[in-house]
Order: sequence, then structure tokens, then C-alpha cells
Amino acid sequence: MHILDDLAWRGLIQDSTGTDALREHIDAGQVTFYIGFDPTAPSLHVGHLMQLITARRLQQAGLRPLLLVGGATGQIGDPREVGERVMNPPEVVAGWVEKIRAQVSPFVTYDGENGAVLVNNLDWTSEMGVVEFLRDVGKHFPVSKMLARDVVKSRLESGISFTEFSYQLLQSNDFFELNRRHGCTLQFGGSDQWGNITAGVDFIRRRSGEHVHAFVSPLVTKADGTKFGKSEGGAVWLDGELTSPYAFYQFWVNSSDADVVRYLKCFSLKSHAELEELERATAEKPAARLAQKALAEELTTLLHGAEETAHVVAASQALFGRGELADLPESTLRAALVEAGLAEFTKPDVTVAEAMKESGVVASLGEARRAAKEGGAYLNNVRVSDPAAVIDQSDLLHGRYGVIRRGKKTVAGFEVIG
Repeated sequence: MHILDDLAWRGLIQDSTGTDALREHIDAGQVTFYIGFDPTAPSLHVGHLMQLITARRLQQAGLRPLLLVGGATGQIGDPREVGERVMNPPEVVAGWVEKIRAQVSPFVTYDGENGAVLVNNLDWTSEMGVVEFLRDVGKHFPVSKMLARDVVKSRLESGISFTEFSYQLLQSNDFFELNRRHGCTLQFGGSDQWGNITAGVDFIRRRSGEHVHAFVSPLVTKADGTKFGKSEGGAVWLDGELTSPYAFYQFWVNSSDADVVRYLKCFSLKSHAELEELERATAEKPAARLAQKALAEELTTLLHGAEETAHVVAASQALFGRGELADLPESTLRAALVEAGLAEFTKPDVTVAEAMKESGVVASLGEARRAAKEGGAYLNNVRVSDPAAVIDQSDLLHGRYGVIRRGKKTVAGFEVIG
């Protein structure tokens, strides 16, 4: 299947400068494309994941990727409707650039004729003086067209700085420089970038006369209309220090049946036949969550590696009595308990009932006693009959953690400190 047909089947092309022309361009020889990410935080989040995986799809189809991290544009910030961005110090942005360059690296390969290249727009933007920028770049941008952007119109009354207003010029110049330096003839991104991307296409045509191409993908949303990429703890980051591999895995496992088939098409590298089989399995046995688990395992492996994913899968099973808790690495166990709910104790002689109440699996000590009497109280997957029993240090995992469970589905943890 042609790469454009595959992207269309997955719902990944919302707008383009012309798919027929792009198809001819791709079929005529190797195409170099770029996707850009601004370092406005120390990490990318799952909202960026679709673009990274789309870059991987394009490379697997023979196109050459340029992954741009905006050391220059990250200091400015694309206008947004909620108001002016906070300008981060250049040294902070530079540190974020290096973090994000490391994050995007696993999604593409760097060898062969279409090996990927990491680029930073500060390399050429910092070389330009103000007069040169205004003369060679600004001259090609009609202000009336820039004012017509929805986000600019929405900010005119509340106020927009010349800095943010000029962001479009910087991004357009990136496309021009990548075309000049690397022969880049295709840019893609999220649909919220369509105005900036087409401005770059027009700028290249005005300045050099060359015809280049672009397309954008729809922004991912949930079926219920709520924002994609958020969990109870906030944004789901690609940095394992900000969102643990366990939490990342659970984010995808917890996808609703109404969303998961669409997520599979957007994010999975599996074939159409494999995805259609997972769609059937989800419809026939929704409780098994086969599609959610397949997607979670694939994406966690892609981002964090197979070994870390194996630990995460083992933890998700062991917490509910389907594996050995003692075999889990401490970092994985702690991450799992933080997601489930982790209480802290600084006093000695904690009883099972206290651990159950403070960890939140029961509402009271009386309820803890009833759960134990009914055979539904567990410490580290071992049934507890005496809720007044004091938890010994030898009962703790890694000398400090305990997993408390009520019945089959209600689980939390505690940590004894000191």
C-alpha cells in the first residue's frame, strides 16, 4: 500500500497542499521531510507521539526525516488563545533542547540512505541580524494574511506581542532553510499548525520559486470530548522521570473501548489486518481489553524498551495477584504503587487494618475487619485473617513497601519510612 493511502486509512491526513501532487513527488524519488518540536517544557507529551510515529511510518516508506527541535522558536512560543507565553531563559531552553533531542531519537533510525538527521533552528536563526531578517524574510509576509489567523484575531483585543505575532515568520524560515540546506520538500504536523506550515510553503515559493508540499493530521481527542493526553496526575510525559513507564503503560491500558480502535490506527505500527483483528476482539470480548494491552505494550516498548516494558507488565499483573511481587524491581514497584495510591507510615507497629484504611482500600478500621473476616483482605497477595496483626519488616517488599488489596480489584500500597 502506498504510504499516503496508509495514512489516509489511519485518519492521519486532515489537510494537505495536494495529495495527488505529493504522491507524484514521492513516487519520483527520495523525499526529505521535516517535523518540528518546540522545547516549551522539559519533555514532550503523548500529544506529540502521533507526529513522532508518523515520522517513523514515513521513514519506513523510504522518506528521509529531519527532526527539528526549536532552540530558537522555543524561546519565542507560538501564539495561543489563552494569552501570552512566559519567556523562558535561553539557558533553560537550551537544556530542554537536549532533553527533547534524546526523546525523539528512538522513533527513527540514523543509518542508510534515508537516515534521520537531528537539527536545531537556532543554528541558522542566530546567524541572522534584525535587518537581514526583516529584509529577507519579513518582506514576503502580507500583514493582512497574518492578521487573518484565528489565533491572532482572538488575541487582538486581549493583546498579542510583536514577538509572538512574528513566530510564523521564524517557522516559515525554518522550512526555507531546511529546503536550502537539506533539500527538504515536505513538512507535516498537527492541524493546529496548518497556518504556519502553509505560510512556509508560500514563503519558499515567493523567495526561491520552488514548489514544496505539506500535510497535517487531526488533533487527537477522546470520544467524550475531553482532552487527550491527560491523566489524573496531569500531562502524560514521554520522559520516564516525569511519567513513569508504569504510568505511561496504564494510560493506554485505561483507554475506553470507544477510543482504542482509533488510537490503534493513529499510534500503532501494526498492519491493517492485525488492527482489524484487534478491533474484532475488542467488540467480542471487551472485558479482556486485548486492544488496550496490545497498544500499551507496543508504545511502552517503543519509548522505554522491551526490558522496562516486561517489568511494567509483570507489575500490572502482580498487583492483582497474578504474579510474584518480590520479583519486581523497586523502581517499578514504587511507580505502580504511586499510581494505585501510596500511603506513608513513619511509626512502627502498623497493623494490617491501619494499612488498609490509610491506603484507601477501605473507609474505616471496621470495614477492614469485615473484609478480613470475609476473606477479602490481602497483604502482598497473601490472604490475611487477622486485621490486628502487626506488619513486620520481613513482610515488606524491598524492606519498606506493602501491597494491600481488598478482593480482586481494589489495590493500593504503603511505604514504611524510617
